[in-house]
Amino acid sequence: MSVIKHKDQRVGIFIDTQNLYHSAKNLYHARVNFDQVVKDALADRRLIRATAYVITTESGDEKNFFEALEKMGIEAKTKDLQIFSGGSKKADWDVGLAIDAVKLAPKLDAVILVTGDGDFVPLVEYLQMNEGCQVEVVTFGKSASGKLKEATDDFIDLDKNPGRYLLGHRDTHKTGGNTEREIPQKNERPLRPERPEKPQRSESRIRKVIREKQDE
Repeated sequence: MSVIKHKDQRVGIFIDTQNLYHSAKNLYHARVNFDQVVKDALADRRLIRATAYVITTESGDEKNFFEALEKMGIEAKTKDLQIFSGGSKKADWDVGLAIDAVKLAPKLDAVILVTGDGDFVPLVEYLQMNEGCQVEVVTFGKSASGKLKEATDDFIDLDKNPGRYLLGHRDTHKTGGNTEREIPQKNERPLRPERPEKPQRSESRIRKVIREKQDE
């Protein structure tokens, strides 16, 4: 699938950081090169805003990551990880990302969602049908929702060239048997986001946001 992309298109990029991070970790035992992902997704078009949605933890390890995002021209929006008495952890940026995309859509020609989460299908459909936006999805195809792939106008599969979009991907060696272990890079402290349990029915909550927008 392909779409027309030209330099005058106004583009908004919305990054589901946890989704992309854990896809890279599970598939390749590597970290995401967010700078390269954003540059290739933008494709020399006019960037209006790029936002990364991040869950913060008590350790504060995300500080260096936030600084790196800022240098890339990416705004970081944060939300604290909630830890409950039973030990469960919950956090969710899905609705917040959807609200931001809906609000900014009238000023955009193309919306780029960096995620493989199928809960965003209602958002894709709304942006296409109600706002007239071209919607593009960027993520690792192996872990992406099939429904999301079908709904989007253009799907950029990072799996086709993982070495371009990952950090530490090639630095592996055998540790016995058939397993591989990533070799840490000297003086690096990679972002290690928590993988909290998502609140149930994110898709229905996103649909609710869209209905409220349509009723305005």
